[in-house]
Amino acid sequence: MKACRLCLLPEQAPGADLDANGVCRFCREHAPASGEAAEALRRAREADLERAIEACRGRGEYDCLVPLSGGKDSVALIHKLKVEYGLRVLAHTTDIDIGEVAWANIRRAVDRLDVEHLVYRPQAEFYRRLFRWLMMNQEARGAVHTISYVYAPLFEGNALRVATDKGIPLVLAGYSPGQPVPERMEYEFPRLAISEVDWTPPELAASGEFDAADLARFWNPRRYPPGTVFPRYLAPYHAWRYDQEAIMKKVVELGLISSTKNASPVFSNYPINWLLMYSDLRNFGYNPYTPEFSALIREGKANLRYWRVMAKVVDFITLNKVYLGRHVAQHMRWLNLRDEDLKITRPSRRDWPDFVYEDWAQAAPGAELIAAAAPSAGR
Repeated sequence: MKACRLCLLPEQAPGADLDANGVCRFCREHAPASGEAAEALRRAREADLERAIEACRGRGEYDCLVPLSGGKDSVALIHKLKVEYGLRVLAHTTDIDIGEVAWANIRRAVDRLDVEHLVYRPQAEFYRRLFRWLMMNQEARGAVHTISYVYAPLFEGNALRVATDKGIPLVLAGYSPGQPVPERMEYEFPRLAISEVDWTPPELAASGEFDAADLARFWNPRRYPPGTVFPRYLAPYHAWRYDQEAIMKKVVELGLISSTKNASPVFSNYPINWLLMYSDLRNFGYNPYTPEFSALIREGKANLRYWRVMAKVVDFITLNKVYLGRHVAQHMRWLNLRDEDLKITRPSRRDWPDFVYEDWAQAAPGAELIAAAAPSAGR
């Protein structure tokens, strides 16, 4: 498989367009001007984040809630918020399909940082039915997108419910730049998406496979009385300067994660992600996470040499179902799936209604910079 020699983007990825020198279109178009626009946008978001952090202090029992997945980014985020900013942090974990490494990281970080930690353990059978139906009815962007953007709204909604009920003004998530996809969120979830939109995926409601109790698991602000104050949901790493390798080293040096291996996104990943990667490798011929890491490499936020080796290792063990790739076979047994069941059957859908996008484009921090920036710097 050919890939960009500068950022490792596979030639099969949409828009890659490798030239005779083995350089993708995104690297060719990554000009200094777009970098300057991206930096101006980052600074605008950073200023907004600092104001939000100052405004959240002392407004309730906790200043902020941080979804804690056990990865390096959420661990480092809690450290920074508590130690450097002096915030009262509530860590929150939705306990479904979190692997052994991630749980070890969670326990160690919570103990070392001495933060309060709330764990929500949902019914596993619901997730089994959900994952099975989605894997057999994938949308056009494949398994990672199909599962992630139904699963993520569930734990994001759990965090929003806790924050709303406890009067916590900020949810601060450890999403790295490029997570989630820009049309869902860049730095902040759109305010109207949190305060007016039912997040229940329409395809689940239309399937007839899920009852009212199942569908009620998704965030729906209409269940709250008029006048309810909802928290802001921000991604600080979209505002701060971000260096993936530096964060991996820092959490180990601080003793928050026991080893570099445990700090790696490869080892702390959700186990079901191995099945999602397997499905997309089979259907598309490339790893669906590669564009995300390619963008980080292109912007100097991830190590090219590390991912040049690790990307090949990940693809090999995934397709051959060995080492960590054993989770492919384990999850296929759990979901009672065969290779031929991993099917794309639906077109892609938009995450938010038009009025959310329109409001977001006008109200987002740095909106005027987004309008002026190159495509690589904003929506």
